[in-house]
Amino acid sequence: MKTFRLAAPVTLLLMLSAVSGQAQRPRVPADSPATPSASSAPTPAPAPQSVKAKYEGGVTGFMKKQTGTLQFHDEEQRLIFREKTGREYLSLPYKSLAAIWPDKKARRTTAGTVVSNIPLPYGANMLGLLMREKVRYLVVQYDDPDTRVQGVTSFKLDSQQLLNSVLHTLAGKAELKPRGESYIRSKGTDKADDK
Repeated sequence: MKTFRLAAPVTLLLMLSAVSGQAQRPRVPADSPATPSASSAPTPAPAPQSVKAKYEGGVTGFMKKQTGTLQFHDEEQRLIFREKTGREYLSLPYKSLAAIWPDKKARRTTAGTVVSNIPLPYGANMLGLLMREKVRYLVVQYDDPDTRVQGVTSFKLDSQQLLNSVLHTLAGKAELKPRGESYIRSKGTDKADDK
């Protein structure tokens, strides 16, 4: 009887060690499904030449937020932001763009701010804190060799579809390469172009 009591746990340990040994071996799937890559994602539609946007700041000397339009000026190879009046507010040459990427933030709506500040009984004004919206931005990092100015600026766009379209179009015009959700200019490309 004692040998049976001793043999049962030993047998159980041997079986568990054999199973755990198999679990630790690397396994190679026979037919693994192809992982989707950035290149296999559907290409967004080309952006229009002029897009409604709001300048959010970031360029040296420009502090005031402005509503206007982003324009692709292909003849002069630059991205232009114009105020509502049509005056050119800022201009970035395509060759100065180092990286562009999308950004998204959630913020409380104006109605939510108003409701949360109204003195209502039993904390009903707390519902205003739940009123949120998603805001989408095009973020542009630039390094202009002509003016020796570098920095980051952002533009608020209306929809995710428009943001994807502008990103893809601007990356193509500025010859930027995709890296995740962003597009960058690799340093090796610049040196090869300068020669």
